[in-house]
Amino acid sequence: MRVTPPSARDLEGRDIALFLDIDGTLLEHRPHPEDVYVDDRLRGMLGMVARTLGGAAAFVTGRNVAMVDRLFAPLHLPTAGLYGLEHRLTPDGPVERADEPSDLAAVADRLQHQFRSTEGIYFERKGAVLAVHTRAAPAAFPEVKAAAEEALGHLPEGYRIVAGHAGLEFVPVEALKSAAIKRFMETRPFAGRLPVFIGDDVSDEAGFEYVNARDGISIRVRSQAATEARFALPDVASVHEWLAGFSAEAETAG
Repeated sequence: MRVTPPSARDLEGRDIALFLDIDGTLLEHRPHPEDVYVDDRLRGMLGMVARTLGGAAAFVTGRNVAMVDRLFAPLHLPTAGLYGLEHRLTPDGPVERADEPSDLAAVADRLQHQFRSTEGIYFERKGAVLAVHTRAAPAAFPEVKAAAEEALGHLPEGYRIVAGHAGLEFVPVEALKSAAIKRFMETRPFAGRLPVFIGDDVSDEAGFEYVNARDGISIRVRSQAATEARFALPDVASVHEWLAGFSAEAETAG
């Protein structure tokens, strides 16, 4: 069993660069990705944590940056969206976007037509990434996966399929959370700090590997499968509790 990560008190005096996945880490999964809700308590806590860390806190997510901003508004953090294909390196800086290429659009159209009568499947077209959610239709996942693997042959080289807890995504090979975190770590205020990354799924493993290579702190939520993460937290609520330690430290210091 993996151990609980060091607490904010344990890390007192260390300069931390914090990277956070969203779905399954900060927010519970929902059948439809737009069904999630960010309450004021979480929004306020994340803002406090970011201030405590001197701004060195960022989202690293499969969602696009626009969706992240809608969820957490008015809070803006530095954000890597679409596994790093989109970036906003500062809270109010410009967003580097990744639009939907025509070949991926054709695959999305074909799969949506194929599964148009299957209840519970949701297609999320996120620009350069296509997600097929089956959380509300788990029995359909094997058929969806087979169709996706066949459709992959219609895309140019450079795409891969990433299967997660309840669905799969078509993702460019260069879209890796490790690369997203590395880019942040090369810019201020993240540079020179100890990286900490919290995630919950297969797509987070590359991020864990990068953080481990820098002797950072890698944390997987619901760590039931094989993982590169060195630490574990049991659920979303425990992630909130762990993060609250940083805001509590700030209030004590104040």
